Amino acid sequence: MIRLEVVAGAVGEEGQGRTDGAARALDVREGVVRLGRAPDCELVFDVLHVSGVHASITLAPDGWALRDHQSTNGTRVVRDGARIDLAVQPGHELLLSDGDELELGDLEHPVRVRVSFGDEEDSSRIVETRTFEEVANVEAQATTDRAVLQKLYEATKAISAALELDVVIDVIAAQVFGFLPRATHVTVALREEDEDATSKTAMRYVPVGTRVRGGGSASEAIPITRSVFKKVVAERSAVLAADAKRDVGETASIMGARILSTIGVPLWQGEEIVGVLQVDNRASSGIFKAQDLDLLLVLSQAASSAFVHARLYQRVKVAEERQRKENTYLKGRERSRREGMPIGESQAMQSVFKQLKKVVDTRVTVLIEGETGTGKELIASAVHYTSIRRDKLFVAQNCAALPENLLESELFGHKRGSFTGATDDKKGLFELADGGTLFLDEIGEMPLTLQPKLLRALQEGEVRPVGATVTKKVDVRIVGATNRDLEKEVAAGRFREDLYYRLRVFPLRLPPLRERREDIPLLAGHFLERYGREFGKPAAGFSQQAMEVLQSYKWPGNVRELENEVQRLVIQLDPNEFVQPEHLSPRIRQVENLIDRVHPAKGTLREMIEQVEKWILLEALREHDNNKSATAKTLGITREGLHKKLKSLGL
Repeated sequence: MIRLEVVAGAVGEEGQGRTDGAARALDVREGVVRLGRAPDCELVFDVLHVSGVHASITLAPDGWALRDHQSTNGTRVVRDGARIDLAVQPGHELLLSDGDELELGDLEHPVRVRVSFGDEEDSSRIVETRTFEEVANVEAQATTDRAVLQKLYEATKAISAALELDVVIDVIAAQVFGFLPRATHVTVALREEDEDATSKTAMRYVPVGTRVRGGGSASEAIPITRSVFKKVVAERSAVLAADAKRDVGETASIMGARILSTIGVPLWQGEEIVGVLQVDNRASSGIFKAQDLDLLLVLSQAASSAFVHARLYQRVKVAEERQRKENTYLKGRERSRREGMPIGESQAMQSVFKQLKKVVDTRVTVLIEGETGTGKELIASAVHYTSIRRDKLFVAQNCAALPENLLESELFGHKRGSFTGATDDKKGLFELADGGTLFLDEIGEMPLTLQPKLLRALQEGEVRPVGATVTKKVDVRIVGATNRDLEKEVAAGRFREDLYYRLRVFPLRLPPLRERREDIPLLAGHFLERYGREFGKPAAGFSQQAMEVLQSYKWPGNVRELENEVQRLVIQLDPNEFVQPEHLSPRIRQVENLIDRVHPAKGTLREMIEQVEKWILLEALREHDNNKSATAKTLGITREGLHKKLKSLGL
């Protein structure tokens, strides 16, 4: 038995938290004890610096083990005046000793729990044991009785047909009750072991189910008798303990369960013990015999396989469910990409669509140039989904999102052991996109040292994973995108010239939103309908004044900024309400104050219009550093038309 006594920092402490009605001490004989703030913990502390499930104490093969559950403020053990931090212990665990004091949470004002071990010990008199090595002899003896052999065959057949864990427990319990007339209770404890466990204390044997003869399942799992459990695990043997009540002197854990006799049999996988099968006799009709131990040991072989398979089946089901959810997500994303084709009726966008039609069914590399937020990935997906590669994968990677070493592994893959953390082989995006399209966004941000490897993949159609000695052939269509001037990057030595020309086989310039203002009503309406449907708040539309303001704004963030603005509007609006100018963001409404900023002098209408027109022309020229061609393009007029305007206004 282990006794946990709260001595400071929690229950009833002045200035600290308090858990009304909670005991200051807890006696535990079996199972798991959780310590924390969560109400379902066995020892609850209503203290903010203690985590929900802060730590747990579990019966391990060598004693009671304390484990920290990655708590926010940590767990320490004070032993002989020294403080042991579980954060630096293997598996964040430590075997407890009598007199240890636990510190949970805040270093200055921790919750303190004193540990002590009771005098009682389940030392049932062991009558018979059978080691692993004796299983063959036991089987040979069992097979001499044809009736027993037939019964064992039927039992094995029934056990092997079960897959779900609860069903396996039901079937095994039924077979045990059939073979052992004196058995009244069957309890199964299975090992729970962390994947990163580095110590024996990380192994936990947790009761997962109890079955009662004639009564189905028990209300809760019956604790495993400690002395039998320890001997089964430590000596890797099947154990028969006879008449515990008479021979032991009525110790608490035996008397609490009123066990007259018990058998503990290991469940194993290969050389590892994965659980314990305990069969109890709680009736007065007599204790178990050596023959009962032998039969249960033979039966445990089929039971061991059944439990291993049930746990594996459970993991496969979880993995399949996770895979199903991932597939659903990926299919939804692919569907949205297919449906999310670029929108635009302006002359600038029609020119882009016309160029797209010429290149989609070729293998040439496409380089999409444009400002941030213009929809470069949307155009890239259009290149893929309108091509003959549409049935293969479209894979996207932002070259600026990962550091150099991770980007190389992401693109080209790696071999196991090629660097720290490479525990398995990994396919790169080039292999995943084989037969499809790989979109490299922000390709101008790619590290200079990786560019030769990308150039080889483009020229030769070969990739070599990190740490590999051989190359792999891939058939991948590359679509790159950048908001940088790659020609200037080449001149500055930040981008390879040969890679630049290899990428720029077919350049596509995506116009900014200010050059396609006639598309703003179409785009805004599309986003308004989309987010109205998504948020369940349909809007009536845009008022004429609001749309005029939207079309007058410069949209430095382009289509992405417009989408974000409409999303904000849908959240702000009442259902079926029209968007009015006052609903728009202040930075967009600045266009309304144009007349105030120009402040034309009083005069005729013509004179005031000329003043406004002159101000607009001068502002446009200033923005484009007096570049008349760019200014004319922004204003939607020809260069000659701009010259005429300037001349007529005396500029």
